Amino acid sequence: MSNPLSTPILQFGTSRFLQAHADLFISQALSRGQALGKVTVVQTTASPDSARRMQALARGAGYPVRIQGTEQGRTIDEQCWSTSIAGALNAARDWPLIRHAMQRDVQVVISNTGDKGYALDAADTPALLSRDAPAPLSFPAKLLVLLHDRWQVSPDAPLSLFPCELVSRNGDVLRDLIIALAADWQLPTAFSDYLRQTCRWANSLVDRIVSQPIEPIGAVAEPYALWAIEEQDGLQLPCVHPCIVLTRELQQYEHFKLFMLNLGHSWLAERWLSEGRAADETVYQAMSNASMRRSLEEVWEHEVLPIFAASNQLAQARDYLASVRDRFLNPFLQHRIADIAQNHEEKKRRRFLPMLQMAPPGLAQPGLREALQQ
Repeated sequence: MSNPLSTPILQFGTSRFLQAHADLFISQALSRGQALGKVTVVQTTASPDSARRMQALARGAGYPVRIQGTEQGRTIDEQCWSTSIAGALNAARDWPLIRHAMQRDVQVVISNTGDKGYALDAADTPALLSRDAPAPLSFPAKLLVLLHDRWQVSPDAPLSLFPCELVSRNGDVLRDLIIALAADWQLPTAFSDYLRQTCRWANSLVDRIVSQPIEPIGAVAEPYALWAIEEQDGLQLPCVHPCIVLTRELQQYEHFKLFMLNLGHSWLAERWLSEGRAADETVYQAMSNASMRRSLEEVWEHEVLPIFAASNQLAQARDYLASVRDRFLNPFLQHRIADIAQNHEEKKRRRFLPMLQMAPPGLAQPGLREALQQ
């Protein structure tokens, strides 16, 4: 097993999503000699599920990722073996080891800390910067302590950070949060300059449906995968992979996902709710129903695609929409509409209303308008 304290990539989070996304990409790139090296995973929460995954990942033996779905009319059902993770550490137990590794060895930090991952904790104070202090409770404070250690020991060493949380412009958001916390802790201006100028904070969009875990580690995922990363000078990628796209137009990828894939899910949920359809209906089953499929295709074709056409993105939008159809017609994926319908009104507001606001003059959008009035 590789030494988990000397890997160039440090990852916060043990989720099955990362196992089937970034970690799998790195594993596949390692086999081609196109990755920085292996990954050390840090468990940041005390959940039993995370603890079980951490124990299995700590062995460094690898895990399976089963890819199931359809792609351009072809059925895919295959298993990969991912070996990118060298080991795993527990933030509460192994904090001194993590601090030591971060001072010199790490070149890339990846995170996927969940919906509340950026929340601060009032119990985290500047006293946690001392050498013998325990780990902070919140992820932002943990990262601040590690970056402060690195600044003190290796102030000129480049570092690229890739937050994968589903937050628009997640790199900018996390950077500004850490800088604000540094100010609250009254840390030197030179340290804030280091955070702005030496560290590279990547804005990115991750996309892959990872439908279920394989115990104790591993995952089942769809064939489609994307990691769209906004280009910037000095950014060090963890690996080179066909599913990693460097772009100057990150917002385009965000809009495609939000207004075709996410909007499509919410449209099916709207019909599911209004028609009182079967409680256990899945996206695949809904797409196999002629009426449901026709209503969604009409919204895509007549109420969504014209907006991308108006901004000269029609060809790219149609290509993306073709991949969305494949994903919705995945017979292996048990994606329940009841789950999609949670927080439905808020999702409608974020996914339907901007389409009305972005529409060119004269575009009728009766379906979306009616849905918003329900």
